[in-house]
Amino acid sequence: MSQRPPKKKEAEFQNNPFKSAIKTLQDQEKQEKQAAAAAEVAKKKAAVQKPAKAPKARPEDDDVGLFFSAMDGVQQITNRGEAPKVNPRLPELIDDNAEALAQLSDLVAVDGPLSFTGSDESFEGASPGTDPNLLRSLRRGDFSVQDRLDLHGKTQKEAQAAVERFLSDSRRAKRRCVLIVHGRGLNSKDQIPVLKDAVRDLLSQKRLERMVLAFATARPQDGGAGAVYVLLRR
Repeated sequence: MSQRPPKKKEAEFQNNPFKSAIKTLQDQEKQEKQAAAAAEVAKKKAAVQKPAKAPKARPEDDDVGLFFSAMDGVQQITNRGEAPKVNPRLPELIDDNAEALAQLSDLVAVDGPLSFTGSDESFEGASPGTDPNLLRSLRRGDFSVQDRLDLHGKTQKEAQAAVERFLSDSRRAKRRCVLIVHGRGLNSKDQIPVLKDAVRDLLSQKRLERMVLAFATARPQDGGAGAVYVLLRR
């Protein structure tokens, strides 16, 4: 049987070596693209299936975990930053204790001029035989101030008369602790505390010993170096 002669195009392609080489290269490039695409798909599948790696625990994380584990179930009993609660009766108790001490000193104190100690800023004194704890309580402001006298604007003579009258009236009214505001003399001539010195000298005089049991410079909230507490006898 005789062979059919090849078609014209096939004959031209078989007889053209360059076209054959080009087709071979195209086939190889197509296969490489297909292989690359398959590899990319496989890579994505592997990334999805691979479990995420847990972050490495730091030492401080372990410490925090141990702390909270140890504190589990512990309840805070106080609030930070809050001042401790004060017994609402504390001022009353302090005043009662100071008064009891004053009554005791009234019993044991002997007649005589008040002993005096002081400096340019503060001064204090007490009747002989007075318990030192009483003077300390007066200095701390443990007694409730029941009346006050302000000497600002008075002359030295007027101030002395006003103090004696004030102490006498306060004792008759059965007041125990009073406050005399004499100022610090900062606005006086040469800044000499004339009224302050006059009050200090007057409280130390023997003729007032039957009225005055003790005296001490006041605390800052009551006038500080510009005022004096006076504890009267019963």
